[in-house]
Amino acid sequence: MRAKARSLTKTGTKRKDAHLITRKRFCRFCTDKVKTIDYKDLKRLDSFITERGKIVSTRFSGNCAKHQRRIAEAIKKARFISLMPYVR
Repeated sequence: MRAKARSLTKTGTKRKDAHLITRKRFCRFCTDKVKTIDYKDLKRLDSFITERGKIVSTRFSGNCAKHQRRIAEAIKKARFISLMPYVR
């Protein structure tokens, strides 16, 4: 089993930056009230792909679950039709 990662330094004291408050990310599709996510809109989809061609996760993109599923579906459709590369 893996050992739990602790926020302790070598001396056993707690680090000061262990409990930093992060800003809540909002889904940009919900805030812009986008109705559909189109697979032909390559500029929008390109921001959700890493340099290696992987689809960015919800944690990093900040999208809600509904829109993340639609983005992934649109990216896969665009890849299948050869509008986007599978690997960069």
